[in-house]
Amino acid sequence: MSGTKVKSSRVLVLGDLPASEDLGRWVQSHANVSHVETFDAALQALRSEQFDVIISSVSDFVPFEELHFTEQAATLLDAVSQGLCIVGESGDLVWANAKMLSFPGEIKDRVSKCALETFNWIRSEGSGRPAQTRERRFSFSTESNEHFELTATPVVDVHDCVTQIAVVVWDVTNARRLQAKIDAIDLAGHELVRLDADQVAQLDTQDRLELLEERIMRCTRDLLHFDNFAILIIDQHSEQLDMVLASGVPDESHRLNLMSSSEGSGIAGYVASRGRSYICPDVARDPRYIACVPGAKSSLTVPLRLHDQIIGVANFESTRYAAFCEDDRQFAEIFGRYIAIALHILELLVSERHTTTGRLGSDVMAEITGPLNDILTDIESLKEDYIGHDDLRRRFGAISENVVKVREAIRGLTSDEPRLLGKETTKIENDPILTGKCILIADDQEVIRGTVHDVLCGYGCDVTSVADGQEAVDLVSRQPYDLVLSDIKMPNRSGYDVFAAAKDANPNTAVILMTGFGYDPNHSIIRARREGLSAVLFKPFKVDQLLDEIRMALKPAQT
Repeated sequence: MSGTKVKSSRVLVLGDLPASEDLGRWVQSHANVSHVETFDAALQALRSEQFDVIISSVSDFVPFEELHFTEQAATLLDAVSQGLCIVGESGDLVWANAKMLSFPGEIKDRVSKCALETFNWIRSEGSGRPAQTRERRFSFSTESNEHFELTATPVVDVHDCVTQIAVVVWDVTNARRLQAKIDAIDLAGHELVRLDADQVAQLDTQDRLELLEERIMRCTRDLLHFDNFAILIIDQHSEQLDMVLASGVPDESHRLNLMSSSEGSGIAGYVASRGRSYICPDVARDPRYIACVPGAKSSLTVPLRLHDQIIGVANFESTRYAAFCEDDRQFAEIFGRYIAIALHILELLVSERHTTTGRLGSDVMAEITGPLNDILTDIESLKEDYIGHDDLRRRFGAISENVVKVREAIRGLTSDEPRLLGKETTKIENDPILTGKCILIADDQEVIRGTVHDVLCGYGCDVTSVADGQEAVDLVSRQPYDLVLSDIKMPNRSGYDVFAAAKDANPNTAVILMTGFGYDPNHSIIRARREGLSAVLFKPFKVDQLLDEIRMALKPAQT
């Protein structure tokens, strides 16, 4: 090859060049050669410079091979995220990797103390033979509230003695904090769905609904620190997403027509249909995002799972870019399961009467009929034993009558027949709250519609009754009413539709919804309460209760 030769290779030679003159001349002419005479000098040269080839005699090659593996091991140990070290019997660090050396002195002191404690434990256990040299675990925290875990493992030498301790230290601060938050969410979730017997015993169904809703709102704000959020439930018939709870969300967002669909219904519809959480770091760059909160820059949406079913979604909004991380997603998913359970409890509290009460009636009557009949039989036997004791026999007879009344009352309460309970209270002439009020009754159950109509007419009310939801919507849109009393489940349009139409026509119109032991599949009660619902009556209800609720609803308008 003609022209100037470029010496591009770097060669380190330990000792003399090879005896072969041809090889020696080739190395000298084709490479930049550095000579060293000792193995230590070779190590020094390798640490300070880069070489392509090392030439040495066979006897010098073995140390180089060992050095190669040692350097690889050192690189590997320095790359791990845990602190690794060897501690001697005096507590000094004999060797440590880069991570251990980076720890502050406070942590190194704790490592030495744990190692010395392990040495003392080995000595107290006996001779320190290998069978007794199991590892020990320690946990400690620093003054700056950082948390660490440590494993100390005795190292047995060739003489079967423990003279060193191998220590592994890892920072568990983030893991501890994450676990603490998960525990807090789990505790809050249990609080969310737990109903204290003494507390709930004093609440009616409506109060229980309000209690559960308040817990959902409080836990979401206080625990997850999400101020702007919305809970949407899937209508199982129409697949529409209905907003049932919200905080920091404007009223117009409640009217978004979103469906459980991966296309055309925003992120909420996508999550509801796919059942997978969705983090949107920048809403301006995500074509799926539909504006919900003014000024929002990022969002997190998680599915609400009840067993294997997706019943809705929880959507959280932030005015900061990339405000939600994977930890937030995990926490929101965990809490979302509790929200789903809580909403399911709402559903159970307001489940349809013909499915719940019918089952309740058969179950309760099956459970109590036998014991009640046994009581009646025992009483009749006692009456036979006490012939001539008229006072005792009268008492036994009264007990028998009460038992029969209990049995009939339970049968009546758990029957499917819609009706009003109790007797009408004595009519109050010229009731200033009721007299002259224009009231619309909407209920497809004739017995309810007719009874309420007669009661209110008796108090001087101008009452209109309809059996169809669409007819009720048309009426409230055409003429004003002081009060609208509507059942939730009706043909063509629901009670919530009647409520919304009445409020659109006149926000001051008082509206009371009725439900057959709480039929409310789309959480109409929760939505309507947020939008100004006056009260809810759960069938069967007493006439006195009906009149009290109507008076309470009309009083604000009166004043």
